[in-house]
Amino acid sequence: MDIKLLRAFVTLSQSGGYRSASEKLCITQPALTKQIQMLEYLCGVTLFQRDRLGARLTIAGEQLLPEACEVLKCYEKFLNKAGDIQKGKAGKLILGFGISSFQMAPAKVAVFRSLFPDVQVFLNDMPSTVQCQALLDGNLQAGFVRLPVSEKLQSQVLTEEKLVLAVASDRSAGSDNLLKLIENSQLLQLSPGRGEGLSAQTSRFLTSHHLSTQKVAAADDIQTLLALVAAGDGVALLPESVRHILPSRVNLMALEGDYTTWQTGIAWNSRINDPIRDNFLNIVVAESATLNQG
Repeated sequence: MDIKLLRAFVTLSQSGGYRSASEKLCITQPALTKQIQMLEYLCGVTLFQRDRLGARLTIAGEQLLPEACEVLKCYEKFLNKAGDIQKGKAGKLILGFGISSFQMAPAKVAVFRSLFPDVQVFLNDMPSTVQCQALLDGNLQAGFVRLPVSEKLQSQVLTEEKLVLAVASDRSAGSDNLLKLIENSQLLQLSPGRGEGLSAQTSRFLTSHHLSTQKVAAADDIQTLLALVAAGDGVALLPESVRHILPSRVNLMALEGDYTTWQTGIAWNSRINDPIRDNFLNIVVAESATLNQG
């Protein structure tokens, strides 16, 4: 059923006459008559009775009018919501982030929320590889990830991450002894499924420095890993950004040499048209450019 028919029905019932109703609808009286006749045909009932006083609702018309008004309200609400979504002003934004963006991602989301309060934002802690697959599948709109990413995805570099050594505060060593400390300690790592990129980075660093570790233990989350370091259970090679959630009894020691840095950024699936995501990307990229210039 064409929404114009319901609009003609409601307008005529409110106006009480074909002349005034046709003027409000910006159509001719014959055109309005045809629309009402078509609606009556589709409904199978007479909606109006014409007399010298104008057009009066029949009993059937009186019963259907509230529902017609409700449908028009829903239709207008739908159009307004669609318009807001089209402009990226309302809807849902699902984002991913990882270890290296513990501070960055929530900060960018806070800025976005202040500008687009009607958008619901969901931030999920996910490994970069999982984020990339979710982006390809259309289950994630943007993700803060380790770079590079698949050629099927678009990405923007935001910052450079550094590999550091996390040690218990009572085990801190000078820079000359860090490699020995790694080799002589139990190496604590995230389980490969939770931190695949970090595990690969750690492996490359150890190989490039000819280091071998006799004991390796894994944890499923970064907080548990840092708690084990604080307890003196071992040392861990981690992104420098963990300083934002660092326990008081853990120190971070800077590392030098090959495989101690990598790029992180934001990635998205440009094949999917998404104004809400694009508004978020504009904020993230603009802020990143401002920080780099400063």
